[in-house]
Amino acid sequence: MHAPAEVIMPVSVRTLTLAEAAFPRADFLRDLLLVVGASLVTAAAAQVAIPLPWTPVPLTGQTFAVLLTGMALGPGRGFLALTLYLAEGALGLPVFAGGASGVARLLGPTGGYLFAFPLAAATTGFLAERGWDRRMLTTMAAMLIGSAVIFVCGLAWLRRFAPEGQLLAAGLYPFIPGDVVKALLAALALPPAWRRIHGRRP
Repeated sequence: MHAPAEVIMPVSVRTLTLAEAAFPRADFLRDLLLVVGASLVTAAAAQVAIPLPWTPVPLTGQTFAVLLTGMALGPGRGFLALTLYLAEGALGLPVFAGGASGVARLLGPTGGYLFAFPLAAATTGFLAERGWDRRMLTTMAAMLIGSAVIFVCGLAWLRRFAPEGQLLAAGLYPFIPGDVVKALLAALALPPAWRRIHGRRP
């Protein structure tokens, strides 16, 4: 049997995001609420933080919120939501991991990961607009690609702080299993959400 036309989309075709399908009335207020809400969800997820003794980079739920924001809102709103999140932290709101805030955190060892968040959300959002969030395998792939954006930027910055020869152990290896689990969770959530939306349409 062939998959429904709405499930598999050519890469060049822009489709609705999950937020646009769930809230089809397009206006400034809707977009504002989505952007602000996503920034606050990311802030809440950042409080789920597990420090690791050998690295300044903690395990958090933050990146899961970042990548899902892009997938749900699309590249533009996703980028704005995570830029707002960084601005909130820079202005002193306790939105970073463990309730931290301030410009010093942005310039510290984890700054590269933080500055990558808007880019990662834009990346997963771009892929979601091309239908990658409609199937499990492509949803996982989009999440892992977004994670790769965060790691590339984060490691490039962290190398200024990590001891010689310990960069990957400090900033990459401990986080790979968690990112795979996050990708799997997204794959289990987003395609069924699309099926529910399609199912309730007349």
